[in-house]
Amino acid sequence: MDLNSLILPLLIVLLAVPLFLQARKQKRAMAEQQKLQNSIAPGDRVMTTSGVFGTVVATSDDTIDLELAPGMTTTWVRQAVREKVNTESAPEVAEVKDETPAEPETESKAEVAAPIEQQKTN
Repeated sequence: MDLNSLILPLLIVLLAVPLFLQARKQKRAMAEQQKLQNSIAPGDRVMTTSGVFGTVVATSDDTIDLELAPGMTTTWVRQAVREKVNTESAPEVAEVKDETPAEPETESKAEVAAPIEQQKTN
């Protein structure tokens, strides 16, 4: 057998295997996303693809109603839901503390130049 006759089949295999593995990975991810979107029920806390957090109030075949704030409900397509959020690990607003610096500020020793108008007249 000639070495040149083996190069083409080897190249085809080297290109086909990664494509096959990538397609399987993408198909698995799509199946997981579909499963998530089908499992959404009222009361679930979710995050949309645009980063909006809300609580599911009602669902239909292809839309969901999210309560973003008390009394503020919006309608979204199911595909806009990115993930369910665990209410125990949901992001909370950090408490702002008024801290004083540990060391007092020192005065700057930089010199300030005179305004341009005064420099021209001198």
